Amino acid sequence: MSGPFVKICGLKTGADVTAAVEAGADAVGFVFAAGSPRTVDAVTVRRLIADVPEGVLTVGVFRGQSVDEVAEFAAASGVRAVQLHGEEGPEDFAALRAAGRTLVRATANRVESCGEYGEDLLLLDAPDPGSGKPWNWGAPEFVAPSGRWLLAGGLTPATVAAALRATGAWGVDVSSGVEIERGVKSPELIRAFVVAARG
Repeated sequence: MSGPFVKICGLKTGADVTAAVEAGADAVGFVFAAGSPRTVDAVTVRRLIADVPEGVLTVGVFRGQSVDEVAEFAAASGVRAVQLHGEEGPEDFAALRAAGRTLVRATANRVESCGEYGEDLLLLDAPDPGSGKPWNWGAPEFVAPSGRWLLAGGLTPATVAAALRATGAWGVDVSSGVEIERGVKSPELIRAFVVAARG
Protein backbone atom coordinates (compact mmCIF):
# COMPACT_ATOMS: atom_id res chain seq x y z
CA MET A 1 0.00 0.00 0.00
CA SER A 2 1.40 3.37 -0.97
CA GLY A 3 0.20 6.21 1.21
CA PRO A 4 -2.63 6.05 3.73
CA PHE A 5 -5.26 3.30 3.73
CA VAL A 6 -8.45 4.60 2.06
CA LYS A 7 -11.94 3.17 2.63
CA ILE A 8 -14.91 4.35 0.57
CA CYS A 9 -18.11 3.55 2.45
CA GLY A 10 -21.85 3.48 1.84
CA LEU A 11 -21.65 2.10 -1.70
CA LYS A 12 -24.89 0.97 -3.36
CA THR A 13 -24.31 0.49 -7.08
CA GLY A 14 -21.94 -1.27 -9.43
CA ALA A 15 -20.77 2.13 -10.70
CA ASP A 16 -19.89 3.15 -7.11
CA VAL A 17 -17.84 0.02 -6.56
CA THR A 18 -16.08 0.27 -9.93
CA ALA A 19 -15.19 3.92 -9.29
CA ALA A 20 -13.75 3.13 -5.85
CA VAL A 21 -11.72 0.13 -7.04
CA GLU A 22 -10.42 1.93 -10.14
CA ALA A 23 -9.47 4.97 -8.04
CA GLY A 24 -7.29 2.71 -5.89
CA ALA A 25 -9.33 2.39 -2.68
CA ASP A 26 -8.04 -0.20 -0.21
CA ALA A 27 -11.51 -1.01 1.13
CA VAL A 28 -15.15 -0.65 0.06
CA GLY A 29 -17.94 -0.53 2.62
CA PHE A 30 -21.61 -1.51 2.50
CA VAL A 31 -24.17 -0.42 5.10
CA PHE A 32 -26.35 -3.20 6.54
CA ALA A 33 -27.62 -1.08 9.43
CA ALA A 34 -31.30 -0.18 9.00
CA GLY A 35 -32.52 3.38 8.59
CA SER A 36 -29.73 4.82 6.44
CA PRO A 37 -30.19 6.14 2.89
CA ARG A 38 -27.15 3.94 2.13
CA THR A 39 -28.59 0.66 3.45
CA VAL A 40 -28.29 -2.33 1.08
CA ASP A 41 -29.27 -5.98 1.34
CA ALA A 42 -27.00 -9.02 1.39
CA VAL A 43 -28.04 -10.28 -2.06
CA THR A 44 -27.18 -6.92 -3.64
CA VAL A 45 -23.81 -6.79 -1.90
CA ARG A 46 -22.90 -10.31 -2.99
CA ARG A 47 -23.50 -9.19 -6.59
CA LEU A 48 -21.63 -5.90 -6.13
CA ILE A 49 -18.49 -7.52 -4.70
CA ALA A 50 -18.30 -10.41 -7.19
CA ASP A 51 -15.63 -8.65 -9.25
CA VAL A 52 -13.82 -6.78 -6.47
CA PRO A 53 -10.12 -7.74 -6.57
CA GLU A 54 -8.67 -9.85 -3.75
CA GLY A 55 -6.51 -6.94 -2.60
CA VAL A 56 -9.50 -4.69 -1.84
CA LEU A 57 -11.17 -5.34 1.52
CA THR A 58 -14.98 -5.67 1.38
CA VAL A 59 -16.61 -4.42 4.59
CA GLY A 60 -20.12 -4.84 5.99
CA VAL A 61 -21.11 -1.98 8.30
CA PHE A 62 -23.39 -2.77 11.25
CA ARG A 63 -24.88 -0.66 14.02
CA GLY A 64 -26.58 -2.02 17.12
CA GLN A 65 -27.25 -5.44 15.57
CA SER A 66 -26.81 -8.78 17.34
CA VAL A 67 -23.70 -10.86 16.75
CA ASP A 68 -25.91 -13.54 15.17
CA GLU A 69 -27.42 -11.04 12.75
CA VAL A 70 -23.98 -9.65 11.86
CA ALA A 71 -22.64 -13.15 11.20
CA GLU A 72 -25.70 -14.03 9.12
CA PHE A 73 -25.48 -10.89 6.93
CA ALA A 74 -21.72 -11.27 6.52
CA ALA A 75 -22.05 -14.90 5.41
CA ALA A 76 -24.95 -14.16 3.05
CA SER A 77 -23.21 -11.20 1.41
CA GLY A 78 -19.68 -12.62 1.30
CA VAL A 79 -17.97 -9.54 2.80
CA ARG A 80 -14.49 -10.23 4.19
CA ALA A 81 -14.69 -7.74 7.07
CA VAL A 82 -17.29 -6.53 9.56
CA GLN A 83 -17.41 -3.05 11.06
CA LEU A 84 -19.29 -2.63 14.33
CA HIS A 85 -20.72 0.72 15.50
CA GLY A 86 -22.33 0.49 18.87
CA GLU A 87 -22.04 -0.96 22.34
CA GLU A 88 -20.29 -4.19 21.34
CA GLY A 89 -17.67 -5.46 23.76
CA PRO A 90 -14.57 -7.63 23.39
CA GLU A 91 -16.70 -10.78 23.65
CA ASP A 92 -18.66 -9.76 20.54
CA PHE A 93 -15.47 -9.24 18.54
CA ALA A 94 -14.19 -12.61 19.78
CA ALA A 95 -17.42 -14.32 18.67
CA LEU A 96 -17.10 -12.84 15.16
CA ARG A 97 -13.39 -13.65 14.95
CA ALA A 98 -14.22 -17.34 14.57
CA ALA A 99 -15.27 -16.88 10.95
CA GLY A 100 -11.82 -15.52 10.09
CA ARG A 101 -13.05 -12.08 9.07
CA THR A 102 -11.21 -8.80 9.50
CA LEU A 103 -12.79 -6.87 12.38
CA VAL A 104 -13.26 -3.09 12.42
CA ARG A 105 -14.31 -1.27 15.60
CA ALA A 106 -15.95 2.11 15.02
CA THR A 107 -16.31 4.56 17.90
CA ALA A 108 -16.61 8.27 18.60
CA ASN A 109 -14.96 7.84 22.00
CA ARG A 110 -11.35 8.47 22.89
CA VAL A 111 -9.34 5.26 22.51
CA GLU A 112 -5.71 4.66 23.43
CA SER A 113 -4.84 2.11 20.79
CA CYS A 114 -6.20 -0.16 18.08
CA GLY A 115 -6.79 -3.72 19.27
CA GLU A 116 -8.22 -3.07 22.75
CA TYR A 117 -11.35 -5.07 21.87
CA GLY A 118 -9.55 -7.52 19.59
CA GLU A 119 -10.22 -5.49 16.45
CA ASP A 120 -7.85 -5.40 13.47
CA LEU A 121 -8.68 -1.82 12.53
CA LEU A 122 -10.03 1.04 14.62
CA LEU A 123 -12.24 3.73 13.08
CA LEU A 124 -12.61 7.04 14.90
CA ASP A 125 -15.93 8.47 13.78
CA ALA A 126 -17.66 11.79 14.33
CA PRO A 127 -20.26 11.93 17.12
CA ASP A 128 -23.08 11.72 14.52
CA PRO A 129 -21.92 8.94 12.14
CA GLY A 130 -22.97 9.27 8.52
CA SER A 131 -24.06 12.89 8.92
CA GLY A 132 -21.06 14.33 7.10
CA LYS A 133 -20.39 16.60 10.09
CA PRO A 134 -16.73 16.56 11.14
CA TRP A 135 -15.55 16.55 14.70
CA ASN A 136 -12.77 18.76 15.90
CA TRP A 137 -9.71 16.60 15.30
CA GLY A 138 -7.61 19.77 15.34
CA ALA A 139 -8.46 20.47 19.01
CA PRO A 140 -5.56 20.39 21.48
CA GLU A 141 -7.28 17.66 23.51
CA PHE A 142 -7.32 15.34 20.51
CA VAL A 143 -4.95 12.43 21.10
CA ALA A 144 -4.37 10.04 18.22
CA PRO A 145 -4.60 6.33 19.08
CA SER A 146 -1.65 4.09 18.36
CA GLY A 147 -1.77 1.40 15.70
CA ARG A 148 -3.92 0.99 12.61
CA TRP A 149 -6.70 3.56 12.89
CA LEU A 150 -8.88 5.33 10.35
CA LEU A 151 -10.15 8.89 10.66
CA ALA A 152 -13.79 9.35 9.60
CA GLY A 153 -16.44 12.04 9.81
CA GLY A 154 -16.93 14.97 7.48
CA LEU A 155 -13.88 14.35 5.29
CA THR A 156 -13.94 15.61 1.68
CA PRO A 157 -11.45 15.78 -1.19
CA ALA A 158 -10.73 19.36 -0.05
CA THR A 159 -10.02 18.51 3.62
CA VAL A 160 -8.57 14.99 3.71
CA ALA A 161 -4.92 15.90 3.16
CA ALA A 162 -4.96 18.48 5.98
CA ALA A 163 -6.79 16.03 8.26
CA LEU A 164 -4.15 13.36 7.67
CA ARG A 165 -1.34 15.83 8.36
CA ALA A 166 -3.02 17.09 11.56
CA THR A 167 -3.84 13.68 13.04
CA GLY A 168 -1.22 11.30 11.67
CA ALA A 169 -4.04 8.81 10.96
CA TRP A 170 -3.02 5.45 9.44
CA GLY A 171 -5.97 5.77 7.06
CA VAL A 172 -9.24 7.51 6.25
CA ASP A 173 -12.87 6.55 5.68
CA VAL A 174 -15.36 8.59 3.66
CA SER A 175 -19.02 8.31 2.74
CA SER A 176 -20.99 11.58 2.57
CA GLY A 177 -17.87 13.51 1.47
CA VAL A 178 -17.99 11.81 -1.95
CA GLU A 179 -21.75 12.22 -2.51
CA ILE A 180 -23.67 14.63 -4.74
CA GLU A 181 -26.75 14.11 -2.57
CA ARG A 182 -27.40 12.00 0.51
CA GLY A 183 -26.79 8.36 -0.42
CA VAL A 184 -25.74 9.09 -4.04
CA LYS A 185 -22.01 8.75 -4.78
CA SER A 186 -20.04 10.69 -7.39
CA PRO A 187 -17.31 8.76 -9.26
CA GLU A 188 -15.47 12.06 -9.79
CA LEU A 189 -15.48 12.87 -6.06
CA ILE A 190 -14.37 9.32 -5.21
CA ARG A 191 -11.38 9.68 -7.55
CA ALA A 192 -10.58 13.16 -6.23
CA PHE A 193 -10.72 11.93 -2.64
CA VAL A 194 -8.29 9.07 -3.22
CA VAL A 195 -5.88 11.34 -5.11
CA ALA A 196 -6.03 13.98 -2.36
CA ALA A 197 -5.54 11.40 0.43
CA ARG A 198 -2.49 9.92 -1.28
CA GLY A 199 -1.19 13.42 -2.00
